[in-house]
This record gives sequence, C-alpha cells and structure tokens, in this order.
Amino acid sequence: MRGAPTILHLDMDAFYASAEQAAKPSLRGKPVIVGGLGPRGVVATASYEARVFGVHSAMAMAQARRLCPNAAFLTPRFTLYRQVSDAVMALLHTLSPLVEPLSLDEAFVDLEAGGTEPTAEAARAVGERLRNDIRAVTGLTGSVGLAGSKMLAKIASEQAKPDGLVLIEPGTERDLLGPMPVRTLPGVGPATAEALRRAGIHTVAETREAGEAELVRLLGRAHGSSLFLMANGRDERPVVAERDAKSISVEDTFDVDLTDRTRVQLEIARLADRCVRRLREAGRSGRTVVIKVRRYDFTTLTRSETLRGPTDDPGVVREAAARLIEGVDTTAGVRLLGVGVSGLADYTQEDLFAQAARAAEAAQAAQATEAARGAQAAQGARAAHEALEDVRRTPGAATPEHVGADAGEASEGAGKPRRWLPGSDVRHAEYGAGWVQGSGVGRVTVRFEEPWSSEPGRVRTFAVDDPALEPTEPLPLLRPEEAVGRGGAVGLDRDGGPGEAVGRGGGGGPARVGGLEEAVGRGGGSERAVGPEEVVGRGGGAGPERGGGPEEAVGREGSVDLERVGGPEGAEGRGGSVDLERVGGPEGAVGRGGGGGSARAVGPEQAVGRGGGSERAVGRGEGAGPARGGGPREAAGRGGAVGAGPADAGPAAPGGGHQPGREQGRGRGQPVTSSP
Repeated sequence: MRGAPTILHLDMDAFYASAEQAAKPSLRGKPVIVGGLGPRGVVATASYEARVFGVHSAMAMAQARRLCPNAAFLTPRFTLYRQVSDAVMALLHTLSPLVEPLSLDEAFVDLEAGGTEPTAEAARAVGERLRNDIRAVTGLTGSVGLAGSKMLAKIASEQAKPDGLVLIEPGTERDLLGPMPVRTLPGVGPATAEALRRAGIHTVAETREAGEAELVRLLGRAHGSSLFLMANGRDERPVVAERDAKSISVEDTFDVDLTDRTRVQLEIARLADRCVRRLREAGRSGRTVVIKVRRYDFTTLTRSETLRGPTDDPGVVREAAARLIEGVDTTAGVRLLGVGVSGLADYTQEDLFAQAARAAEAAQAAQATEAARGAQAAQGARAAHEALEDVRRTPGAATPEHVGADAGEASEGAGKPRRWLPGSDVRHAEYGAGWVQGSGVGRVTVRFEEPWSSEPGRVRTFAVDDPALEPTEPLPLLRPEEAVGRGGAVGLDRDGGPGEAVGRGGGGGPARVGGLEEAVGRGGGSERAVGPEEVVGRGGGAGPERGGGPEEAVGREGSVDLERVGGPEGAEGRGGSVDLERVGGPEGAVGRGGGGGSARAVGPEQAVGRGGGSERAVGRGEGAGPARGGGPREAAGRGGAVGAGPADAGPAAPGGGHQPGREQGRGRGQPVTSSP
C-alpha cells in the first residue's frame, strides 16, 4: 500500500455504445445495445439509456430485446473501437511509462513512475487533465479512480461512473470497504460468493471479521489468504506494463446446434486457421493445442495434445485439432467450438516428419490440380467449338462473345445477395457515407450521417444488391486534423495551415477546414469544409451543410431550407416556399427567390441581379429575392438582417457587405420556407 493515491485506473464509460452514439448523431440520447444479434447473442455493452431498463453486459440478447424492445441493436465495430483505444492508450503513456492495459477501454497507470508528485492534489490534477484530454481527442468520456493500490483505484473508478473522478485518501480504506458486498473484492466470483454466503459472510467487513484461518478453511490457503488481505484494504500488486500471454484461442457460438459431423470438422479446421493467424500476429508459437466443445445442454469439454515442440504451422495445429475432435461425441448437438494454443514460446521447432508428409501431399495436390485444369480446358474448348458450330448452323444468329470458363465464373458469383448487418458502415455513390439501420426482404435501409453532423441524417432504402452501395471503413469520431477553437461569445480564430481559415462567431461549436484554400465561417451552428475548394457555410444555426465535391457548395439558412450542388460549379437552392434554383452546366446558374422571380447567368463572369442586390455579386435586400452569377470567383453579399452569408465565403456581416469567397458563392435571405 502506498501512502499517496498515485495509482490511476481509467475505465471508459459504456465504451462500445458510447462510440456508436458518437459516430451516429441520430442515436445520441437513445438506448443503444451492442453485441451479437443472433438468437444466442450476448450483450457486449449497453448505453446508460438502455441500462435504465435493466439491460447490462453479458446478458442474453434475447432478454435484452424483451426488456428494451425500442433500443438500437448494433453489431460491434472493433476497427473503430481499436482506433479510439489506441488514442486513449497514447494519452496514458504520456503520463507514465508504466501502463497496464486490461482491455480496449480499461487500464492502470503508475503516476509515481511518471514523475507525478506523490500528493493527493497533484494526482487529482493529473486525473482531471486526463479526462479533458480524452474528451478533446475522442469525444468520449471516461471515469478515473485514484488510490494507493490497484484494487482501490478500480473501486474508485466504479464509484465515479459515469464521467467522474473519485480519489480515495490513504487511511480511509477500511471504512470505505466495510459496507460493500463481498463481490466487490477482486477474485470473488459467483462460486466464491456462494461459499461465503453459506458461511454467513455477505460484506467486506464480515469477511475481515471472519479471520484468515476461517477463510483458508473455506476457500483454501492461497485464495483465503489473499482475500483476507484485500478485505483489510491491502493490495501489493504492482502495475505491470507488459503481461506475458499464457495462451491464444478463438471460439464461435452457433445460432443452431451443429449435429453434422462433417460440419463440426470443417468448423474446427476454420477455427484452427484463425488461431494460428492470431498466433503469428503476436509473433509467438505454441506447443499445446486445445479444443473446447460446449454441447447442447451447456456441458463443456476440453481436450489437449502436446506436440514435440512449439509451432506456428497451420497444418500442424489443424491436424492436432482434428485428432482431438475425433475423440468427442458431437451427435447430440454442439452450440460452441473453440481452438487454442498454450505453452507459448518465441521460437518454433518444426516436426521434420510432418514437413515431409506435407510436402508429399502438396506435390500430389499440385499434380491433381494440373490434371483437373487440363481436363477443364479441353472441356471448355469442346463446349466453345460446339457453340460456334450451332451458331453457324442458325441463320441470322449473333456470335457469342464469351463462352466457357468466364461465363461459368460469372454465373457462379451471381445470385448471392450481400448481407448488411445493422450498424455497419457503408458508402453510396450519390449520398455518401452512412450506416445500416436494418435489412430484409431484399432491401437495406441506410441512414446517411457523419459523426460530426449536428443533427440526424436522412434515411434511404435500396435493394441489397444495389451496385452504388458498398461497405466501407468507419469514419473517425472527430474530423481528421480537426482544429477545435473554444472561445466565449466573440469566438476564436485559428489558422490550420496554408490557405486555411477557421472562424467562429456565435460562440457555438467548433469549425474546421479540411483542405488547402478552404474557408469556414460560423454564425450560430457548425460548418465544415470537406475537400479542396469545397466550402460549407451555415447562417441560421439550424440544419447541417456540406460540400460534396470539388467546387460544390451546400448552404442552409433558417430552419428547414436546403441547397444542394449537383455538379462542378453548379448550385441548387431554395429561397421561398416553392422556389428552386438549379444549374444545368458548368458556370451557369439559375436563381429563384422571394417566391417567384428568377435570375440567371449563362456564361462565365455574367451576372444577373434581382431585388436589392449589387452588380457582379449577388445581393439580397430586405427579402427581395436572390440573384446569382454563374462565373468563377463570384461572391455573394447580404443586405438584409435575416439572410445568410454565402455558402462558400467566410462569415457574412448581417448589416451588409460580404467577404469574398472562392470560385462561387450563394446567399439566401428568406428565413421561413417549406421543408424540402
């Protein structure tokens, strides 16, 4: 036990669910449950909104659906979780070289080894700074516990949830632990708790009062002695930066019990290959191969075989696992299979006899493959010759372009619908990035939104085989290379690089520039530039805006208006209740404003103004209707007090005038229009 609370325990709050809520604006503040979605799936994480209904980790997914049927049930996205975890662990390593990760979202840190002053004030300051840094880097929250031992630091972080910090002062451990249930202590699971309950022990104080001799009699010497020390608040375990793995394994639970012997053998071979891949990724080898079989009635069997030496050869592990499964009766049904390797080492000792046997098998397989290819080629040639002869005998028939193997491959890949899992990331050629809300009966529903969107995105439904819809990698929770400025009511400006500018006016959220020569202005909401020469402006503080491609601009004013660009240097806008402006080609523009009239520029650097506007630029007076120039390097100005600044310019001045934008600009002034 240390005399100062210099051991820190970090636990991210509802990590998987919080990451999903941060990535999907439409799910923020709503119950989210992440885990296996099959009939035998298990809850990995539930958001705090779902926990109100009684849902918790390790619960059967079927029960979670009964308790909270209106929650969003999503499949895990471990690629995203690992990215966030790496960012969090990097922050922890800046505090101390001694960081002991327990999982993707949990770790111990020895602050004393990092040079932190051994006082409660200094430790608390480090914990608060860490929480702020995690929020700034990932957008998520974590709970921090500080104490003089690992056990107490973990208890403190549990008390701090969600998004808090608890420091346990040295000398208060016994009073704090006394009324807690015995399950609070590390190493006390259901079996140990039941043994203590039968002896009349329910709390930590009662465990301490029972004495070490009684605990040893009930639980054995090793477990009883360690439990007695922890009940007295004594935990001498150090923070270990690197823990040596003792085994590597993989396992799968099946939706339906496997009864076919051949299917069981194929699954074992597949699991063996996955296990070896993980073994090689870790740079290790193993000597003992273990299989795990859970039957239909939940009885679990394990079988193991020790090899002559450590290996990372998939063939050797696969053969050993196949021999082990032969000795297990699986006819009644199997619900879970697993393959693991233990006795890990950093070197390999191959079996020469096994290598020779595999080489002979490989040679025979190669000969058989060559013979099969020759026969297939001859058969394909005969089929093609017969087809051509049939065509020649048929008057007026066209000559087929593909006959033989290519046609066979095409027909083999056809008719296999893609599977879209809820929560998975997709990208549409027209609508951009989104995520799958659900799929069935040949349709898939996608919500198109990004993590940095200020409001929920729109929903579209497609055929499951729509060629424009493709799976993609998850977007980061924060914009890449985001420069976040947080100021008061007057805002904060910051330069992000050559030709980049970020402006903030209304004291709202962050603004960001994504590429060179991009400018973002902010009035009351969020703004974003997506790529080179793309600009997004927001005036009224309501809906989001986005640029979809080079020299495209999207603006939104008021509460429901929407403008969209359909092509290079083209723009579509809505001003009044039914007005529409659209560009049919490069550098051409049609404007409609005020409820009826339109103005149009058909060529480069031509401008037609309407209402109270000016020349060369597009101006808007007191709601008189917009005018727009289609040529490059035109800017939009604003005269009224209710219109919005140009979409591709900097912050617009409400009293008149404008700041020059890039390539094209647009202004809108009608604050009340119908929803698009």
